[in-house]
Amino acid sequence: MRLLITRPQPGAANTAAALRALGHEPIVAPLMRIEILQHVDSSAGPWAAFLLTSVNALGGFVERTLGDEVLRVPVFTVGERTAAAIRQRGFSDVTSADGGVNDLAKLVAARLQAPARLLYLAGEDRAGDLAGALRAKGFAVETIVVYRAVTAEKLPQTAADALAGGIDGVLHYSRRSAEAYVDAARASDMLASALRPAHFCLSAQVAESLVRAGAITIKVAARPNEAELLDLIGANRA
Repeated sequence: MRLLITRPQPGAANTAAALRALGHEPIVAPLMRIEILQHVDSSAGPWAAFLLTSVNALGGFVERTLGDEVLRVPVFTVGERTAAAIRQRGFSDVTSADGGVNDLAKLVAARLQAPARLLYLAGEDRAGDLAGALRAKGFAVETIVVYRAVTAEKLPQTAADALAGGIDGVLHYSRRSAEAYVDAARASDMLASALRPAHFCLSAQVAESLVRAGAITIKVAARPNEAELLDLIGANRA
């Protein structure tokens, strides 16, 4: 299948590699770029754990503060890809909720005792209220916004060419990226073409803007992780 990937880098390249390994033809055309807003001295704790809902938040760590003591602090992530990236940075105790924000809140509550002090490295635009859910369980959560996604106003030429030439599907990993796809396609006067392929979404929330725009073929992963999304694509392979 010819599949359009519009998520930011480096995630787009990783997804493209996974799709090629499965025999698909990925077309990479990111609609967003990640901008680091600030860096966090992770040694300024003590922290009972670090929380990350996106691999993009990794850029918020100050490298020089990642000493042995910090690298032993437990890290909880929403997905396995973020967990794997954190392990590569040297953290030794990393656990993935392998789901969504609510799954992550439940995981942290099951593993830690309130009122543990937690540091949440977050994006400017967030799905769900992780900090609020954990505070309601008695945890002390400090949220620091370390990155934001800057969206393209129009479709990149690569995406426009792919849609004009015909593709089988588009992958959508976040509510923000799906909204950016619809907005950019509308601004490029290509909305009809952009909605025509199948749209493979990580969750029902991600799919909402596509439903509102009028997309007909929308497929939602059984669970909000990339493995399930790739399985969904395989199940719909022509």
